[in-house]
Amino acid sequence: MIAKVTKVERLIAVVPFVQRVRLEMERAHIHTWSEIEVIKVHTDAGLIGYGETIQNYTWGRVNIEERVLGQSPFATMWDDSLGAGLQMALFDAAGKLAGVPVYRLLGRKCRDWCPISYWMHDTSPEQYAEEARVAVSLGYTCMKTKPRPWFDVRRTMQLISEATPPHFAIDADWNAFLVNAGTALPLLRELEETFPKIKIFEDPIPRDDASGNHLLRQQIKTPIAHHYGSIPPRTGLELGGVCDGFVIGGGVASTLVQGNTAAQLNMPFFLQMVGTGLTTIMALHLSAVLTHSQWPSITCHELYEHPLLRHPIEVIGGHARVPEAPGLGVEMDEEALARYRVDRPDHSLPRRLIKVHRACGVKVYFGSTAQKWIFFGQVNQPVNEWGNHTELLEDDGSADFAKLHAQAILAPVLTRE
Repeated sequence: MIAKVTKVERLIAVVPFVQRVRLEMERAHIHTWSEIEVIKVHTDAGLIGYGETIQNYTWGRVNIEERVLGQSPFATMWDDSLGAGLQMALFDAAGKLAGVPVYRLLGRKCRDWCPISYWMHDTSPEQYAEEARVAVSLGYTCMKTKPRPWFDVRRTMQLISEATPPHFAIDADWNAFLVNAGTALPLLRELEETFPKIKIFEDPIPRDDASGNHLLRQQIKTPIAHHYGSIPPRTGLELGGVCDGFVIGGGVASTLVQGNTAAQLNMPFFLQMVGTGLTTIMALHLSAVLTHSQWPSITCHELYEHPLLRHPIEVIGGHARVPEAPGLGVEMDEEALARYRVDRPDHSLPRRLIKVHRACGVKVYFGSTAQKWIFFGQVNQPVNEWGNHTELLEDDGSADFAKLHAQAILAPVLTRE
């Protein structure tokens, strides 16, 4: 008799980011990634599968468990539309029922140890250097960064390079802030010549700019990565190439299709699956069967205060070993889950201002991170300027702060101070 799903249990936990980066996550307004939905899939065989969804980041925030109730986990686990956490829990349950690790359900294993990267969102050069030192101490050999026009990218790359051993590598993810090939080309050339630890430029300009990305790829030596599907693979091939590799993420079925297509094109990629320990383990199982998952996966789990697992994920020489126990192959820390569990998450923040100091002396005040992204994305100020820095201003209770905040909420405020 095939075991069936009898119950889908959903729990909300708020797992804070570690203290040293918490304020920076709030400034970037991604502190909401701390909200995690943990899903338990109960079966009539007495086995439980676990999964998680980062509620304010992960694809597929859905609530349709009625489609899996009374069904075998094997019958529904390939349905990407179920959402990240439920699909992950079904694979965990299926592996446990079959007595095999999840990777055995996905394909043929091609590696035991999977490359994995440290990650940090945009922050000051000094904070990046500190995170790089933490990454090295934890066994990582590379780090994904977020260069932004409101920080000095030269200084950032310099301090990371000085803080890390010679073998350390940097992935610079621009999120298209360099706007076009004309702006990006001289800057990227300078960076790759000055800082050889930079090994990947990700999304320097918009992903769908086929001709611009084709030009960049011809003119710089450092590999360029783009999210899979931004430009159809056939279009990229007909142009003679628009990138050197891909960023892949999403549901299990689509990830396998995209990863195998990349293999047919002989192009490497990295998996981007942000989450705590469960998501990281799922990424390892996928990486274990995808031959061209050769660039280090991005998961972000080291920035959380707790991985929600009984045992931490060990990284040795920039690689983590795929578990061999049935299912995901890890043990959930139920005590930690109970400690972080909440009925209703509260992501409210005190009133603050973001102040960008331009190298030329101009100061720009923003009422929100989203406002800052739009302002620089539309090139209201230079996006390739060196010497800028940013600070977060707390409400001092003064009438001047209140007035400036009210103005900045409506539109960025530019001053010469």
